[in-house]
Amino acid sequence: MKKELDRIDVKIIAALQSNGRMTNVDLAEKVGISAPPCLRRVRALEKAGYLTGYHADVDSAKLGFTVTVFAMVGLHSQADKDLQAFEELVRSWPEVRECHMLNGDIDFILKCVAEDLSSFQMFLTQKLTPAPNVANVKTSLTIRQTKKQPGVPL
Repeated sequence: MKKELDRIDVKIIAALQSNGRMTNVDLAEKVGISAPPCLRRVRALEKAGYLTGYHADVDSAKLGFTVTVFAMVGLHSQADKDLQAFEELVRSWPEVRECHMLNGDIDFILKCVAEDLSSFQMFLTQKLTPAPNVANVKTSLTIRQTKKQPGVPL
């Protein structure tokens, strides 16, 4: 079911992107409608797949994950079954927080987190590099994060 978005729906999505914890009453006030239709619209946006979840934004360093690394992965085979097998394997690794299939020289880029460089090295040498179909891995260690803004510009 594809739902056409009107300006109120877009305002609801933008507000929830900014603060997913706001109450329905606050959300309704922010977008200029009363609470009951606002809640109906939120439920409809969830059902239509525009709103896919609500998450806490955590401080990874305070939780002990001080290292973030981007791993560029090349595969031996790009046959669909091999791509799907790699993606399934990546989903099982908690160190990998994001995985994107790319067009060009690199097949996938993985955003990985680790407690320290030694932990990342263990992940790299014991899981990622020896994984089936992996031809090569290049890594880039982040120095600092300048911007983190989930969602889309509405």
